[in-house]
Amino acid sequence: MKKEEYYKQIKNNPLREKTADFSLRIINLYKYLTDEFNDYVISNQVLRSGTSVGANVAEAIYAQTKRDFVTKLSISLKEASETEYWFDLLYRSGYIKEKEFESLLSDAEDIRKMLVSSIKTSKKSINDKK
Repeated sequence: MKKEEYYKQIKNNPLREKTADFSLRIINLYKYLTDEFNDYVISNQVLRSGTSVGANVAEAIYAQTKRDFVTKLSISLKEASETEYWFDLLYRSGYIKEKEFESLLSDAEDIRKMLVSSIKTSKKSINDKK
């Protein structure tokens, strides 16, 4: 697959695109925390959970069943929630300012809402087939 085709697929899936952009923000946050504060504890945690959100969405796209799809999105939802926790700690510890905290939290909340909606729709589809 060519690069253009790959990115076209991402653009055609709003959740995939949003989580990829979110992961890039998380990587930049990690770089900031390690460069400015020499922090590798919380920065590693937020890097792991924040990028896992998009990784699980990417896995869900190729799920073998609807139930597997829901499971992957549910994991992504849990990771988004954990990432919000790390944002709170970063803000309360003074590593990030209120503006950055609110911006990051807003992105995470948007993703969480998209995930909840997709999970509900998929669960309804599974239940309707019974």
